[in-house]
Amino acid sequence: MKHFWITGILLLAGLNSFSQSVLTFGTDSTFELMTWNLENFPKNGQTTIEQVSQLIWDIDVDVIAVQEVSNINAFDDMVNYLQGYEGYLESDWFGGLAYIYKTSVVQINDMYEIYTASPYWSAFPRAPMVMDFNFKNERIIVINNHFKCCGDGYLNMNDEDDEEYRRYQASKLLKQYIDNNWPDENVIVTGDLNDDIAEPNINNVFQLIISEPENYRFSDMEIANGPATDWSYPTWPSHLDHILITNELFDNLARPESAVSTILIDDVMPGGWDQYEEEISDHRPVALRLGFNASMGVHDPAFETLKLAAYPNPANGFTTFQLPNDKTDRVIRIYDLQGNKVCELAAPSGANNIEWDCAAFPRGVYLARLVTDNQTATIRLVLQ
Repeated sequence: MKHFWITGILLLAGLNSFSQSVLTFGTDSTFELMTWNLENFPKNGQTTIEQVSQLIWDIDVDVIAVQEVSNINAFDDMVNYLQGYEGYLESDWFGGLAYIYKTSVVQINDMYEIYTASPYWSAFPRAPMVMDFNFKNERIIVINNHFKCCGDGYLNMNDEDDEEYRRYQASKLLKQYIDNNWPDENVIVTGDLNDDIAEPNINNVFQLIISEPENYRFSDMEIANGPATDWSYPTWPSHLDHILITNELFDNLARPESAVSTILIDDVMPGGWDQYEEEISDHRPVALRLGFNASMGVHDPAFETLKLAAYPNPANGFTTFQLPNDKTDRVIRIYDLQGNKVCELAAPSGANNIEWDCAAFPRGVYLARLVTDNQTATIRLVLQ
């Protein structure tokens, strides 16, 4: 298993090995999401790549919303260490947003950015990234964010350049988007939101969201109201990394197996916080675990039956898609990272291999999606 191979490398290199029993957050019967600002990843080069890879294995969650990826190649290297995971990154511009997810339980429907046009740049210096997926047979939509930082702590509604006002606008626009587009879906808003959710309403940039407790809930509000030792940004100290859920998930959060926690990685590092900050990040991750009904808690092998592979990948001129045995007609749709469909290939019943002549397409990263009547399988494809 690649997990043991990575751990062995870390030990041979004299780096930390972490106590999996202390850090593990995920379970086989729950859905887990973690938000993690990785501060200019990789902050300390290969050391960071290997440390974060092992931590992801040990914490063992289904979806990770990442902020501040500064090097695409390093991100790809880290994901390549993680057998059973895939990564998605649109750009490393200005500290890119990304996702890492378990392919065995997460079935991607779509990934894209919202509020990308220039009128929204003040509210969103980094466009929010949507991940629309099925966790087994339940649709979940996650919006990954990194809000504008800093400010004086006072919300000035008369100053469009005020940092607090910009975060207020961002939270307002996200609420509007959810209300208009997903009024009845399981929605999670997460990321480094760069502000306190527990401060008085007059300066609370999330006041419009908090004023609707019947529709929205910050799952980490107890952390924000708790001791500073559990906050996600201890050097200020403050709690800046949040996980907001819509009311469709309130009952799931109330289940006994559900939990929300700041993952105190620095507590198990020999050098404590100083080592964590030097080698990994100045933010701790925050994780949410949600229970679903009993039938969803059982691992369904049929969920994993649809597979797609391509060889060669990376490709230069052509690649061949390798398909599962299937007696139904299928289609392969290929998208660029802006979500534009650039090609569609028919995969007739009984075909095991479909060749794609990709010589005319620009170099870069694409998503290839195999679609049947009731399932999809998606892989990342690199054209050189």
